[in-house]
Amino acid sequence: MAIMKRSQTKDVDLAVGPALAALLPQNPKPWYRTRHLLLLNCILLIPWLSATAYGFDGSMMNGLQSLPQWRNYFDKPSSSILGTMNAVYPIGKFFGLFATAWLGDRYGRKLPMYFGFALLVVGAALQGAAQDVAMFIVARLLLGIGTAGVSQPAPILISELAYPTHRGRLTAMYYSTYYVGGIIAAWSTYGTFRMQNTWSWRIPSLLQGAVPLFQLCLLYFVPESPRFLISKGRTEEARRLFVKHHAGGDESSPMVAFEISEIQKAISHEKTIHSETSYLDLVRTKANRKRTLIAVIVGFYGTWAGVAVIAYYLTLVLDTIGITSASMQTLINAILNVVNFVVAVLSAALVDRIGRRPLWIWGVIGMFVSYLVWTVLSAKFQETHRSAYGNAVLVFIFLYKVFYDGCYSPMLLAYPIEIFPYTLRSRGLSASMATNQVALIMAQFVNPIALDAIGWKYYIVFCVLLLIFLALIYFFFPETKGRTLEEIAGVFEQESAALGQDAVKEMQAEAELVEVVEPAPERRKGAATRTALRHSANGADPQAGLRKEKGCIRFG
Repeated sequence: MAIMKRSQTKDVDLAVGPALAALLPQNPKPWYRTRHLLLLNCILLIPWLSATAYGFDGSMMNGLQSLPQWRNYFDKPSSSILGTMNAVYPIGKFFGLFATAWLGDRYGRKLPMYFGFALLVVGAALQGAAQDVAMFIVARLLLGIGTAGVSQPAPILISELAYPTHRGRLTAMYYSTYYVGGIIAAWSTYGTFRMQNTWSWRIPSLLQGAVPLFQLCLLYFVPESPRFLISKGRTEEARRLFVKHHAGGDESSPMVAFEISEIQKAISHEKTIHSETSYLDLVRTKANRKRTLIAVIVGFYGTWAGVAVIAYYLTLVLDTIGITSASMQTLINAILNVVNFVVAVLSAALVDRIGRRPLWIWGVIGMFVSYLVWTVLSAKFQETHRSAYGNAVLVFIFLYKVFYDGCYSPMLLAYPIEIFPYTLRSRGLSASMATNQVALIMAQFVNPIALDAIGWKYYIVFCVLLLIFLALIYFFFPETKGRTLEEIAGVFEQESAALGQDAVKEMQAEAELVEVVEPAPERRKGAATRTALRHSANGADPQAGLRKEKGCIRFG
């Protein structure tokens, strides 16, 4: 029992750090049996599903390219036309990101999401009703803009609303819903490819608007970001939100006081440096330049780690290894998305236990080895045309995606969100996502042409890029586990590192000045908390006091 308690305490420390861990209420029940946490996590499902929009898109376009009905209807599009059809989606997303960031900082995280969901529904309807290439392209442009409206604020809103011990895992799991969209798209195209009319591709196209329509109807019930509320002087609204969703209605919760104090101090500190923020602030200071460099690297390699070849041109890749039937290609696409989702969820559960750097490093090493073997086997297939080599390539495509999902699915968006302070979080994530979209636009044009022209030799480019990526991670990417969003600033700026400690010290002073009359068990709990605060203020492990008097805090 003692070992179990120590393990639970360690898990909490790993998730939020010792300062905040000392203030978490004791609760022996898991989150799904704790009413206010169950309600909060159910509410967060609404923004959490936002990644389905672009997961659906990539998988659907893979599936449509395998359908003779779609190719024939659009006169068997050439590599350049196909590239344009695919590239217009990230082009729309790229331009939509800047408007989304401005709206999110000025009016809150939810407003751009309303616009985004509405555009996704309209775009899907137009895409499903497309009469020619031009109409199909316009519909995909609207889908791209709409995706920007939901994909940028949704993970930020989750990270700023989530219960402290759940934040890392929930934010990391956000991108796993990319594959929920992929699964819906892949299996719908697999199910309709036998239809001998245009409904074989119109049905999957229309389904792209189904999840956004569901989210649009329920977004009203999602609270606004408490950090946004505090930044606009609406602190009491934020406090009530924390009391309801984090403290289960406990108005005197020391955890809520800590969260409010820490956010206020962080925002105040940031505003003393920049009264008005702009994109130039991303490069004004050494710390921000490092943050931005990391965000740009993450965004660029989100595409140029080699995944875009699979995400949008799996059909062409399968053609190069002799797998050409529509039924087999759509089935492989469907199975791959299921595997992707399972790995993405499992890896998201590891971010607080293993840490960010180990996931990055081992994930990229695995991607490099898989791509290298994939390249060699592709060369052997082209030389011999033996099906055994083609089947082996397929195995390493799946293995590559396992390693990609092991690091990129939990951290493509979560890592940039963590490293930026509140006042730059929206713009910083937009910079990372914009880089990703520019990289994707390049890849959409280059990939089909390069695969047609040089085949397997094109994979060598990704092998080299993955080695460079590994070096960049090793030298530039810091570990961020075990810290709150505000405390992570201390990784980049030493003067911000004491924000959490300052909040604890203030609460310690209040605890020593105010004597509260409580029943005996509650007095012991309060004494444990004050002991932990004294340990924290003196630089010691605040959990030490709690372990002496209460044994452990288990929550989530």
